[in-house]
Amino acid sequence: MAYTKSKDPRPKCLIVEDDEFDRLMMFRTAKTAINNFVITAVTSLEAARQVLMAGPASLILLDNSLPDGKGSDFALGLAQSPSLAETPIIIVSDWPSPFMWDKASAAGVRRVVTKSDLNPNLICEILRAS
Repeated sequence: MAYTKSKDPRPKCLIVEDDEFDRLMMFRTAKTAINNFVITAVTSLEAARQVLMAGPASLILLDNSLPDGKGSDFALGLAQSPSLAETPIIIVSDWPSPFMWDKASAAGVRRVVTKSDLNPNLICEILRAS
């Protein structure tokens, strides 16, 4: 799947989640919080890289356990990119571990939450602080 540079001037939200139920929940939550954003949902880190090559995101909602790696490792990689380092990231995980929290903190992730704790107010709070 190849992405071309987006000409849409609206802010972009990238959802990276392999489970369909959770991906739809994250999409609905993001849409409620930020209805003027273009929301793209992908199922792998490789697909997320392709989307980000087409242009930066204004917000990333990122699962930690994906088929091709850990979201926290992906966030560390983004933190090393001058064009993506400031992108607000929320890691949304079923079971956040202390090790994951440490990696997320080192990557500048704005928040780590359980999937049941993700809500529109949290997303709005993160975007206001950015």
